[in-house]
Amino acid sequence: MVKVVICGAAGGIGQPLSLLLKQSDLISHLALYDVVNAPGVAADLSHINTRSIVTGHGKEAMDEALQGAHTVVIPAGVPRKPGMTRDDLFKINAGIVRDLSEGIAKNCPGAFVLVISNPVNSTVPIVAEVLKRHGAFDPRRVFGISTLDVVRSSRFVYELDNSIDPRSTRVTVIGGHSGVTIVPVLSQISGQKFTKEQLDLLTHRIQYGGDEVVKAKDGAGSATLSMAYAGARFTSVILEATVAGKTGLVESTYVNLYADEESTAAFRAKTQLEYFAQDVEFGREGVSKIRPLPELSAYEQTLLDAAIPELKVNITKGTAFITDASKI
Repeated sequence: MVKVVICGAAGGIGQPLSLLLKQSDLISHLALYDVVNAPGVAADLSHINTRSIVTGHGKEAMDEALQGAHTVVIPAGVPRKPGMTRDDLFKINAGIVRDLSEGIAKNCPGAFVLVISNPVNSTVPIVAEVLKRHGAFDPRRVFGISTLDVVRSSRFVYELDNSIDPRSTRVTVIGGHSGVTIVPVLSQISGQKFTKEQLDLLTHRIQYGGDEVVKAKDGAGSATLSMAYAGARFTSVILEATVAGKTGLVESTYVNLYADEESTAAFRAKTQLEYFAQDVEFGREGVSKIRPLPELSAYEQTLLDAAIPELKVNITKGTAFITDASKI
């Protein structure tokens, strides 16, 4: 039995994410948890003719939903609204992620935990600190899903150059998952030579793609469908590696660098960062190897230099939410 739990399954990301994961043959039980409407979403999805059973769990049934989970995906929280920064989301979503992490520590301490709830730069450290308190933290098993930055990069590059295949062209994106912390390594795309103007345009659009959607939806939501697609893609990679035993799978993801302590030692010493998004190879236990940074252009190095101080602030904020509430 491979039980995958979606926390926040009735929301704007949760519903399409659940629909996409219902199609996976690697999932035998899809458990949908939310404070409202989860049983209805589960009933709807349960009619789809794939092997997995679907169960819905309401507000008081978090423990039941999480019990024995192999993988937990967390899109729970409030969406961004016009004028709202990812930081504004923190006070609301941090509490939600903390409570879910307590449930994970209690009911499925060995689960793979995939975090979508923003701000990811801060919510992943929250999950880690809660699990640490319960002696259940394995850095190889906790991930911030930054895949949407990769998906956007592939698509936006394709819009400039139709000769590439947007599906197979995977752009490495390092740093974090908000604004200036998002550093797309466009110089590594084979055969591409972008002008400074194109680089500026692409980089800004990748970094602030979420704002583009928030504005277009005019107060009715944020990037839900594209985020669900990216979330399903990353979840599928985790399942392929941990359940099917497939090797050689690589995605950029935001992780605790102690997941590969030896490989990241020099980078940690240089930057004083404990969390960072980078290309990761996956295995049965989650993180198999954190790949070294690709060779960066001068343009990308400047972006990384700007990202690091912001990342430190985000990480400290998330960590302090659990370790020292008086600092918030």
